[in-house]
Amino acid sequence: MTTEEQPASLPAAPEGATSSGGFRSLKDLLEAASHKALLAGYENMGDSGLAEALPFPFLALVAQAEMKLALLLGLINPNVGGILLLGPRGTGKTTAVRALLDLLPQVERSTCYYGCLPEDVESGGLDAVCPECSRKYAQGQPLTAPDRVRLVELPLNARLEDVVGGLDERAAHERMKIRRGLLAQADRNLLYIDEINLLADEISDAILDAAAQGVYTVRRGALSATYRARFVLIGSMNPEEGRLRPQILDRFGLRVIVRGLQDANERLEAYRRVQAYLNNPRAAQRQYAEETAQAANEIQQARLRLREVTLSDQLARRAIETVQSLGIDSLRAEITWFEAARAYAAADSRPQVSSADLAAVAPMCLRLRRSVFMDDYFRAQQSEEDQLTALLQPISGYDS
Repeated sequence: MTTEEQPASLPAAPEGATSSGGFRSLKDLLEAASHKALLAGYENMGDSGLAEALPFPFLALVAQAEMKLALLLGLINPNVGGILLLGPRGTGKTTAVRALLDLLPQVERSTCYYGCLPEDVESGGLDAVCPECSRKYAQGQPLTAPDRVRLVELPLNARLEDVVGGLDERAAHERMKIRRGLLAQADRNLLYIDEINLLADEISDAILDAAAQGVYTVRRGALSATYRARFVLIGSMNPEEGRLRPQILDRFGLRVIVRGLQDANERLEAYRRVQAYLNNPRAAQRQYAEETAQAANEIQQARLRLREVTLSDQLARRAIETVQSLGIDSLRAEITWFEAARAYAAADSRPQVSSADLAAVAPMCLRLRRSVFMDDYFRAQQSEEDQLTALLQPISGYDS
């Protein structure tokens, strides 16, 4: 294969590229990167011999458009409520999540080990932060600095104490004797749980509480501490290994069904890219470095534009009618749908959500929200309600 050749397996790149090599939207960039040809000689890329934790390039993932879109929407707008990836083994779910490392945006983060923030002082005074941060605040020094969002992974063998935190006897400040757990470390980050359906119930419950409230409290004897836990929850699972508890499923805004690649040419191209990565991860990353940098910048800019993106009441009402016609009771359906559509419009540099935006993200927002059990329950309950109404009707006319 020469450098000028497109791989015979894939169609030509879309018409989204501009003459300067830039792209009109994040969607166009993803499409172009998905169809990018590998440079000649990738088969002979030597191993660098260095032990480096370099993720597979996100933009090198072949096909799986909905999975990639859902993950990027979660980066742009944390209010989508998390992402769940469901599919068989070997379909790239974990690879895609870990590949986000080079695309993660920046946030303002505490520079303190204990996570002290200016708002702590504003709400609780100087005693609400550690002595060092109290001194910095009094001297007008910043307590935060720009930092990239991180990917925090929760291992399946994690203990409850690892997740929520435990006693730290070395802490000098009384308030800090309870060390932060993984949930607190995940604040303003991504929390990824692979095989989430196999997670222990007590850990699932702790994560549910933190995800619902954005904070959680740890109590150890007479000591207690409350930590922020405003994270984007990402889970992946293989349905054949067990069902996910309804309480956990309800906490995921976007639900993506990840199937294996059906096209033989796409599977061959996926193999070529994996082979190039395994032979030399750094060289494989360099092939997508320019597009990765563009995508990371687009995500950061889309996060800034998001606050200006609006959804008209007329369009919202039409969407709510769709939710109701599907028999979905949970209000989280339209909340997720509208927030995902706003992120989609922001990624396309538009200030107004359109019906096309809603249609583009609807499947991942609305699937797996109907409950057969609740439908049967409400039907049975309605029979009782009708009977009560009929029996009480003669009494309703009596005067006291």
